[in-house]
Amino acid sequence: MPDIQRNATRSVAIGSITIGGGAPIAVQSMTATHTQNIDATVAQVNALADAGADVVRIAVDSKQDAAALAEIRRQTSANLSVDLQENYRLAELVAPHVDKVRYNPGHLYHHERTKPWEEKVKYLAGVAADNDCAMRVGVNCGSVDPAKKERYDPADSISPMLESAWEHCELLDSLGFTRYCVSLKDSDPQKVIEVNTRFAERRPDVPLHLGVTEAGMPPDGVIKTRIAFEQLIGRGMGDTLRVSLTVPNDRKPEEIRAGRDILADIAAGRVRSVVDYGLSTLNIISCPSCSRVENEAFVELAAQVKEMTQYAKDHAVTIAVMGCRVNGPGETDDADLGLWCGPNTVNLKKGEETLGQFGYEEILPRLKSELDAIIAAKV
Repeated sequence: MPDIQRNATRSVAIGSITIGGGAPIAVQSMTATHTQNIDATVAQVNALADAGADVVRIAVDSKQDAAALAEIRRQTSANLSVDLQENYRLAELVAPHVDKVRYNPGHLYHHERTKPWEEKVKYLAGVAADNDCAMRVGVNCGSVDPAKKERYDPADSISPMLESAWEHCELLDSLGFTRYCVSLKDSDPQKVIEVNTRFAERRPDVPLHLGVTEAGMPPDGVIKTRIAFEQLIGRGMGDTLRVSLTVPNDRKPEEIRAGRDILADIAAGRVRSVVDYGLSTLNIISCPSCSRVENEAFVELAAQVKEMTQYAKDHAVTIAVMGCRVNGPGETDDADLGLWCGPNTVNLKKGEETLGQFGYEEILPRLKSELDAIIAAKV
């Protein structure tokens, strides 16, 4: 990482892969266990660290999660990042126990709605500084700052992301807090390339955390991520990265191995000079398994969707399978068909239209009928 003031952890640069003589690129992953299940979460943190994770991110959504995090910290020496959800005030409870705090500008509106976002960020920066923490400004395609999104054509998903990221950087700089990085993620690798390239043209001084969100299941998810990483890292962008895969809990270390394999290939020049991520065929996007997932059957469902839809592989249809209420509602809007999974039912959507809630055992036939109707309409 290029500057200790903007380091993704509180100590020295970490990671073992160096591209083009620059600083090492750190590889990150995220736990998929429920944070309050301390034993399971510690085991997964250590498994990811053993697999080569430089940073392990844990989601905190309640005071109970924050209390569990304190105990998790006592039981592991891994570099920890915390993913703040809808209550930014939890920062003061978790910052003493982690190395980095990640917040999403779009989620700042879920708590204390009448308070200006600038005040919330000032609070977060103060907490981070007091606790020797770095921060990540995590801008995500499916949860963009609503005030930014309404200013642009709905077809333009990149401009509101950029405006939000630049604005937050300017505020943090004005506060004298420069120990931060930015991530700009989408499920489409071409958009990931574009949004990060445009951001870096204006703010080359700000470290970037790279990732393709909801990349899906391997091998497709690895391929999508590789496309973005090759082109961005090959142009000198990227300080930390994550490969987000939809896999069962015991396979989460695959994310680390995939990231390190991609980095090694880029360092050795084993890359595609021109990549066309063809969107003229079936595209299934699914979020990685993480602690926000409310029913682990989501992972199996994603695999079943992939298998069931093989007959439609030559049709330009996008199906999104999301595992939680945080990203599910927004990040299925741009898909032809979207499934976001709750504890007991699956919400089926057609674009932004909600079609209803269905049991896990009954969703596939209904999904197939909707898919067949879309294909028929396109013919």
